[in-house]
Parts: sequence; C-alpha cells; structure tokens
Amino acid sequence: MLPAFRAERGDSARVALVVRPLKILTWAIHGGYLNVLTHVPHEWYLPVKPGRPPGYGGVSGSLLKQEYVRDVPAEAVRHLDLDAIVFQHPQNYHDDQFEILSPEQRRLPRIYVEHNVPQPHAVASRHPVDDPLVLLVHVTHYNRLMWDNGTVPTVVIEHSVAIDPGARYVGYLERGITVVNSMPRRGRAVGLDLFQQARRHVPLDLAGMENESLNSIGDIPYPALHRRVAEYRFLYSPMRYTSLPLAVVEALHVGMPVVALATTELPSVIVNDVTGYVSPDPAVLIDRMRLLIAHPREARRLGDNARDLAQQRFGLDRFIDDWNRALAQVTA
Repeated sequence: MLPAFRAERGDSARVALVVRPLKILTWAIHGGYLNVLTHVPHEWYLPVKPGRPPGYGGVSGSLLKQEYVRDVPAEAVRHLDLDAIVFQHPQNYHDDQFEILSPEQRRLPRIYVEHNVPQPHAVASRHPVDDPLVLLVHVTHYNRLMWDNGTVPTVVIEHSVAIDPGARYVGYLERGITVVNSMPRRGRAVGLDLFQQARRHVPLDLAGMENESLNSIGDIPYPALHRRVAEYRFLYSPMRYTSLPLAVVEALHVGMPVVALATTELPSVIVNDVTGYVSPDPAVLIDRMRLLIAHPREARRLGDNARDLAQQRFGLDRFIDDWNRALAQVTA
C-alpha cells in the first residue's frame, strides 16, 4: 500500500491507494530533474526523433537509473499501453501530445510539472494548463503561490537530486563557483550583472554551457560536476528570478555553503550563519564571500549544516514518496 493524496488548491489530504508499477510517458526535458525523476520506480518512456531535437533526446548517459527508462520512437508512442502522461514543458502540453499520442492516450491520467516561476508577470500570469483533470505539480511553494493556477488542482513536490554519493565538500580552493547555463543569453534574470560585479571583488569561476564569452571553466559532464564543484570554498547563486536552482540543492547535498540572493524560494532554504548567507544586497553577499575565503573552518561548519538540511528536506526517498503519492492520486 502506498499513501496518496487528493490535491486541493493549497493543501493536500492523504488517502490509502494501491499503486502498481506504472508505464509513464514523459519528454527529455530538464536533464537534472529527469535524472532524479527516473529514480521513481516505474517504467518511464521517452520519445525519440531522428537527430534527437529538444524534448526528443531520449535516455542520456547521465541517467543513473536506466533500468527504469527506455527510449521509444516518437511514431510508435501511440501504440504503447501507457498508464499516465507527465508533461514538463508548454510545447509538450500544447503541441507534442497532439502529434504523438492517440486520442485514447490523451485521456489518460495526466500530470504537468511546472519548473519555472511565473512569466511574464510575477503575480498576474495565468498558468497555461487550464484543465481541472490535470494535476499541476510545482517544484517550489513560491512558484505555486505566485502562479495563478485557476481551478487546476496543485501540489508541491520539492526538488531532490541523484548525484555521485562520493562527492563531498573539500573546499580547498580559495574561490567561489557559480553554476548557471547560458548566463549571457538569460541576462538579468539569472544575475549576469551581479555575477560580474562580484567577480570584480572576489575570485569567482563560472561553470555551465554557453558561457564561453564570460571566461568560464566550461560545461562539466554531470557525473563529474559535483566532485569538481566541491573543490571550491562556496557556491554563489546570483539568481534574481528563477525557480530554486538545482545547483543549490546539489551544493547542499555535497556539504557546501551557499551564498545567494534572498529571492524566490531561497530565503526558506538558506539560513544566515547556519547553511550559508542570503541577502537582497549584493554588497553584503560580497562581504560574506570574503569571509568564507578567509575562514575555511567557518565554511566547513556551514557546509556540514547544509548537508544535514539537504538530507532532511531534499532527500531522494522523500522525493520518491511524494511522486508515488501524486501518481497514486491521478491513477486512482
């Protein structure tokens, strides 16, 4: 027996339901999230197209639970005996399902995972899913609060990560690191200007794809990323307006202090002088970065607390249980 819940508009109630192994279709979106999602012990099917365009890349080498995941040609999806559909992008919901799913499959139990903060307006954006038969899963409480979800039932399933368990904080480099993809293109939303400002005062490296113009250390393969990040004294997250970055959750799991803007979900995650430092004032954060560079023992203390937080709040077992409850609800 697995517990399940009925989603309300702001709360949840648990009921007992039997959950058998399910056959679930989703798309290859958000590789870090897909990595942990495929640890939920069901059969996950990923549609694949020739050339592997966005959303149709199938199983990547970084998926650690490949025994739960299988590729299927996009044209063969309509012949699968599926139990549920998990959307992760507006294109999946508005276009892809009508291209690759049969009419019967489009009536299956459906979940939409909203990874992002509201756009274009923080408080006046109606969510694109407007079907009360779809369960809308938000990855942070901030996101659910700020989206106008209409009458669609919602739940929050907070992040977890599935990283190399041997990756542990070392912190011997007297530098900080920021892990963000496509920072030049994404600009102020991900704090490009704040990163550049801090870099003028504190030694900072940048990792992630499409950051060549910023003299970055490049895109580090996911299986090796966290051991490399753990060499730095702290992680700096300059995000102004994004969802809770997976890089922050990964750093917490490694046992690394985090310095971040006090925006979106982060003030509920990072506690000053406990797991790192948060502030809406970049000058304060620069001062705290200098402190961590000068005091490695303090950085180690904060990192130990960060790891405790990660295990309690962002543990993989909790994530799997939350997803099993959501799947039990929609397939009941």
